[in-house]
Amino acid sequence: MGRRYVVTGGGGFVGKALAAALIRSGHEVISISRKAYPELKALGVTSLQGDIGSNVDGWWQSLRGCHGVFHTAANVEMWGRYAGFYRTNVTGTRNVIEACRRAGVPNLVFTSSPSVIHDGSDLKGIDESYPYPRHYDAFYPETKAQAEREVLAADSPGALRTVALRPHLIWGPGDTHLVPTIVARAQAGRLRRIGDGSNVVDVTYIDDCVNAHLCAMRTLETAPDRAGGKPYFISQGDPVNMWGWIDDVLRRQGVPRVTSSLPTCLAKAIALVMEGVARTLLLFGIEIQPLLTRFLVSEMSTSHFFSIENARRDLGYSPSRSVAQALDDTFSRAA
Repeated sequence: MGRRYVVTGGGGFVGKALAAALIRSGHEVISISRKAYPELKALGVTSLQGDIGSNVDGWWQSLRGCHGVFHTAANVEMWGRYAGFYRTNVTGTRNVIEACRRAGVPNLVFTSSPSVIHDGSDLKGIDESYPYPRHYDAFYPETKAQAEREVLAADSPGALRTVALRPHLIWGPGDTHLVPTIVARAQAGRLRRIGDGSNVVDVTYIDDCVNAHLCAMRTLETAPDRAGGKPYFISQGDPVNMWGWIDDVLRRQGVPRVTSSLPTCLAKAIALVMEGVARTLLLFGIEIQPLLTRFLVSEMSTSHFFSIENARRDLGYSPSRSVAQALDDTFSRAA
């Protein structure tokens, strides 16, 4: 018999794929998003419009009778005002926690990010014991880290059980962010390799990202003490050379590979100037997206791949395919 679940941010890449998977499994799904999404209704999802960043009064009762909440909604932009990131990522998460408590929802799976522990250095094969940094170069990882800490702190045996997942660089069929951004920048001649191009990273195929969420919810429902209050890295467990992967994506899209590059130190200097200009313009009410930011430069020039052994052991998560197989599947489905 199906269960009832809520997905916040159901119109996003992860939220939509997760809602579809739950529907296919025979569950009832309610999506809470700022906008209406006809495609969710077509799937059989009950789509509610609500702003999780405001307050819980207008929507918390829709959580009554739910077996669990998947909190995927987030501000994932690379640049913007701190207040915007804080409102969605921190206040919104606090409101979701409060709504779960009011409605008596027993389980909460939070979509976090490996960027919460990004400190600008190479992160090679680390596990979840790696500490949060003292300083962040961008509002996105800073506010996601605060939200993750509050989700994990909210875990309470006999009441609300919580877990945080850290999928890295999510992509695949239906991607509206990562691959489209890479392709658009390359087509516009605005994509440059940062550093020597040797950095190795994890990526996460959307089907496996969704499966990790389902595994996490199942674990909270059946063995909550095994995972409650813990974060987990999620990926294909198949690290790739970042720029080799990008070149492969571009080739499959009929776009020339990246040939120009910038030394990391120069890219950081340019990013610092661009951020300064953008901050100054914000004072006059003008919002622009810097082409480079310090956080983006660091992400593009350092190695960051993670151990998923804890997710395998505690959640029963296992990637369904290699990165090469996922590439073949993605672009064959898009053809």
